[in-house]
This record gives sequence, C-alpha cells and structure tokens, in this order.
Amino acid sequence: MLRYTISRLLQAVFVTLVMSLLLFVLIGLMPGDPVETMLEGNPSLTPETMAQMRALYGMDQPLFARYGHWLYSAFHGDLGYSSVYFKPVLDVLWPAVIQTAKLLVATEIISIPLAMLLGALAARKPGGWTDNVISLIAFASISLPGFWTSLILIIVFSVKLGWLPASGTPLMSDAPVGEQIVHMILPVVVLTFFHVGPLVRYVRASMIETLNSDFVRTARAKGLSETAVVMRHALRNALIPMVTVLALGFGSLFSGALVVETIFGMLGMGKVIYDAISNIDFNLALVGLLLATIVTLFSSLLADLAYAWLDPRITLK
Repeated sequence: MLRYTISRLLQAVFVTLVMSLLLFVLIGLMPGDPVETMLEGNPSLTPETMAQMRALYGMDQPLFARYGHWLYSAFHGDLGYSSVYFKPVLDVLWPAVIQTAKLLVATEIISIPLAMLLGALAARKPGGWTDNVISLIAFASISLPGFWTSLILIIVFSVKLGWLPASGTPLMSDAPVGEQIVHMILPVVVLTFFHVGPLVRYVRASMIETLNSDFVRTARAKGLSETAVVMRHALRNALIPMVTVLALGFGSLFSGALVVETIFGMLGMGKVIYDAISNIDFNLALVGLLLATIVTLFSSLLADLAYAWLDPRITLK
C-alpha cells in the first residue's frame, strides 16, 4: 500500500508539472499584454517605459524561458504578483479559496444525507412510483446544466419573488453570519441539485444489489422490519464504496462551483479566475487554474487510495 501510494503521488506531481507547462503556454498565447493592462490610463506612459516594464517582468523573454523562471520561483515559494491587485497572487487567492471551501462544505453536508435517503427510498421498491419520481429528479440533476438552473432560480426567487438575494456574497465583507448564509442559499441549492443526482443513482443501484444479498434475506427471515433491514443492514454495506464515489465526484463538484460562483458573483475562486482571465492578469489566472487542476487531480488520487484501502481484493500494481 505504501509503495502504491508513493507511486501515485509521484504520478500526481508529474501530471501537475505537465499541466503547469500547458497552462503557462495557453495563457501566454492569449491576446493582450499584462504590462499594458497594468499601466493602462497612465498619461506619462511612453514606449521606453513600456519596454523597461516588460523587461522588469520578464515579458521580453521567450515563452519557455519565462516558464523556467516561473517554475524556479514557484519552487522557492514565489508564485508571482497580480498585475491588477498589485500584491502576491496567494494573498488574492486565499480569501477566494476560503469562500469556495465554505460553499463546497455546505453542499457536501446537505448532499450526502439527502442522496442516502433518496437512494434508499428508491431502492425499496424498484419500478414503483417513489422510484420513478426520485429517478426523474436524479436524471434532471444530471442532465440540466448548472448555469441554466442558476439563472432560473435567480429569476424566480430573486427577480420575481424577491425572497433571496441574487448575489452569493454580501456587500460587506464583515457581514453577520446570518446574512452570509442567506446569500449562499441559492448557490448551495444549485450545487446540491447538481451533485445529488449521480450520488442518488449510485446509492440506488448499490442498494438494489445489496437487498438481494444472502445476509439481507437472513435479516428478513429473523423477522426484522423492512425499515430495520434497509437502514441497519443494507444501507450500511451499500455505502462502503461510497467514499470513492464522493472523492471522484468532488472534482466535478469543484468545477461546477467555479461556474456557479461566477454566475452568482461570489468572491470565490471561480470569480477570481474569471476576472483574472478577463483582465489579462497572467500570474493570477495561471495559479488559480493550476490550483483548480491540483484539487481535481488529488480528488481522483484520493478515490484510488480509498478504494484500495476499503477493498483489499484490489491488487495494487
């Protein structure tokens, strides 16, 4: 297990390096000049000053030479400065990471119990009306795009009814906790709807298989109620591999959160990355996208390790 873990970690590091190069090249080929954007509106700007600033920030060097300098600095803890905020990119990203983490934690807290409940209810009588209704909701969750669902909820609950704010972030950064929760309701609802569908389908399929197992028949033969059989025996065993599904689904949930944050104007990673790309903030866009890649990559790694740990029948090679 230790050798397998080390091997997968080394693979993850290699993939991260490759992705950093690809992102650096792609962002470097985007139209626009970060130095020109940074100095835009300066009346004393001259071509000589522009050339000096480009030399100062290394923008006059070949693309791969700039990547080498960036990678060297990154290994020494310097990820560069934002050309828009004029401060280290980590200082800009950290509050956004906290905001995104709050959104993801709230979504997981709601999604996991809800998926377990709906999946168990659907599996009790496959093909019944309860199963059909829950399956329809799950298919809608999987099929409908998150941005469309977000816009519909904004139109209904913010524009038409005026019950909830359309923005996911309060105007004041030090707003009371209650106000912050109110602003997060719509984004969390969208992400929960987006996340719960695949989980419900998995729990349902796993529960149907488990309910036909010998130990479940034995529990029924002992006279246990159907609720006790489902909740105390079948559900517990059906959810053992759930850890791997959650780990794999976290990368998808994280990607969805970036889109939802942008739509709701939340000051999370999605909004920061979107603004960085729009404003040609090279370093901020690069580090933000790389961090999103690392989160997705390591969620997949966690799924592999969890599956190998939970199921000893898996041969680690």
